[in-house]
Amino acid sequence: MFADPGGDYAITEMYSVPDDAWYLELDRVRGRRTLVTAIVPDEDPAREPTVWFDSRGPHPDIPYEVMRWFMDPVDAEIRTSRAWIRLRPELVAVIHDLRQEHMGAIDDADFPHVLDQVRAAVPEADLPAVIEAAFGRHLDDR
Repeated sequence: MFADPGGDYAITEMYSVPDDAWYLELDRVRGRRTLVTAIVPDEDPAREPTVWFDSRGPHPDIPYEVMRWFMDPVDAEIRTSRAWIRLRPELVAVIHDLRQEHMGAIDDADFPHVLDQVRAAVPEADLPAVIEAAFGRHLDDR
């Protein structure tokens, strides 16, 4: 959690495994109320990021500068966790399959075998981007 410079608002960031998405919440510190939730899916290319405003209780006024402050980390999360989704569709399909099969991680012992499989499926020039997006690894991480 990190607070805005005035200390009236805070951002909480968490990952929801069942949703395969990052949740960023803008909270009003006084009263401990979540005002806005940004949901950034990072596994399913078909799901788009969304913003949800809490409709329970009275309608809160959120200062423009606070919304901008909140949206900066939301934008950064979208850029980092969804960067692979902006690759060519055939690479997105390979990455999605690898992430589903290996749950985003691979043992060092299995890496050479999986690397050979990926090499057979994608052009050599795209190999670094696919390995980074699927496993968070680099080709020289052997």
